[in-house]
Amino acid sequence: MSTDRRNETQLLCDILGLETLVDEITSKLLSSSFNLTPSAILGPFYRHDAPLLPNGSSIVHGLNPSVPWYDQAIADSAYLTGRVLTPSGMPIPNAVVDVWHTAPNGLYEQQDPSQPDMNLRGRFRTDADGRYALYALRPVAYPIPDDGPAGKLLKMLDRRPHRPGHIHFIVSADGFRTLTTQVFDDRDEFITKDSVFAVREELVVRFVPRVGDDKARWTLEYDFVLGKEE
Repeated sequence: MSTDRRNETQLLCDILGLETLVDEITSKLLSSSFNLTPSAILGPFYRHDAPLLPNGSSIVHGLNPSVPWYDQAIADSAYLTGRVLTPSGMPIPNAVVDVWHTAPNGLYEQQDPSQPDMNLRGRFRTDADGRYALYALRPVAYPIPDDGPAGKLLKMLDRRPHRPGHIHFIVSADGFRTLTTQVFDDRDEFITKDSVFAVREELVVRFVPRVGDDKARWTLEYDFVLGKEE
């Protein structure tokens, strides 16, 4: 089942909780500070070399009224911003924030031939104040692919395949440990039923209405705290 667009082995590890368990153990072993942003699993749909975009750019491409999920994308349009910080609260300039999430139809772009290449993916460098900024969408819940061994196992266990709405991040900077994590939208009904056990309380976020911006109806401000590389 595995191809360059799908990693069934990793998906199986996810639904068994193996990747989350390894991530939890590793994070505790490496952590030298209690206020670091928690990590979360990478997931099977990461792609290397997403486009490097200027702060304030949008990762939403090919959106027009002919797209079936156009109305939902407009309703869920969002401005994401925040800072990358040291444990003492100092900004980390020139950090790279790599971000990706699904479209409103619940599919990542490599799963969906109708989406442009690298849609809803991008990398952003923080400015002198450690700040990143981009336009994206509020994430939606979606079922993981259940047409392979992982899906068969879920059905045998009488478990649902859904993941709550989330946005993936990899945050890296010279001299700091790279952080792989996800943030989860608190409106989602599956927030306590994640099929891959990745939700942590510190990673649950709340989007608030955005006023005076015709490109976004919601705002999320979220800071990432990185640990020093040892």
